[in-house]
Amino acid sequence: METIKIYNVYASACPTRAALDRIADKWTALIIGLLQDGPKRFSGLKRAVDGISQKMLTQTLRGLERDGLVRRTIYPEVPPHVEYDLTVLGHTLSTPIAAVRRWAEKHIKEVSAAQQLYDQRAGHSKINSL
Repeated sequence: METIKIYNVYASACPTRAALDRIADKWTALIIGLLQDGPKRFSGLKRAVDGISQKMLTQTLRGLERDGLVRRTIYPEVPPHVEYDLTVLGHTLSTPIAAVRRWAEKHIKEVSAAQQLYDQRAGHSKINSL
């Protein structure tokens, strides 16, 4: 008889925390978004994701590959041609991540206004506490 394992992301020892860490990363969200339309080369990803370093892109792609979300394909050419694309599992993540990206784009004005208001209040409380 197979035992059903119940996962609880709120429990500190739960392995789902590692998966949540991966998908909550900004670089992951951007890379998954680019790959949802099809395979890309490393250089294409690097050009498309403004501000990502080569080291961070490499680390993120390796982590996504390790987690089974991205497939790395090496074509035996000179020079070698390497492409990255989403696995079936990776495609299941592309829709929820796209929703989060759209939410960020739609609500950035409200978030920025809330940040400014918070910072103004925090600045006043610092002055009042002196």
